[in-house]
Amino acid sequence: MAKITLKGNPVNTSGNLPSNSAKAPEFSLVKSDLSSLSLSELKGKKLLLNIFPSLGTSVCATALRKFNQLAAGMTNTLVLAISKDLPFVHRDFCAAEGINNVITLSGFRNSTFGKAYGVDILDGLFEGLYARSIVIIDEAGKVIYTQLVPEIGQEPDYDAALNALK
Repeated sequence: MAKITLKGNPVNTSGNLPSNSAKAPEFSLVKSDLSSLSLSELKGKKLLLNIFPSLGTSVCATALRKFNQLAAGMTNTLVLAISKDLPFVHRDFCAAEGINNVITLSGFRNSTFGKAYGVDILDGLFEGLYARSIVIIDEAGKVIYTQLVPEIGQEPDYDAALNALK
């Protein structure tokens, strides 16, 4: 169990992010068109998993905009924006913001993603949502970088994440 904070108050997560060089845990999440997308379908691509609580918060929205601009154009790389927001929220946000270089995915249909990646928030105001974190997976499906943002209200370290993709 990892410990993070929300406005300085301690918050617990369901576990720890996968370790570097470990095989990334399989997942199946819901795209904005309500179809499913699994990790196994993305083999052969570098993946940046931008995991966050909700697009209803300014920090989550900012991070999605930045990754759309900074990482989405990288060679053989997909940016996956993952939260428990309903797929309709993802679709509407991306349409309003002109975001088209990111695949949005929702964990609203199953609880395995949050447990497998250790990002379920177990207590506090955001209980039931995902902790803000970054996981980068290489073309072979191995984790090569992780970042659990220690304060939910902070943005991730974009430069460190992007450097791990190079």
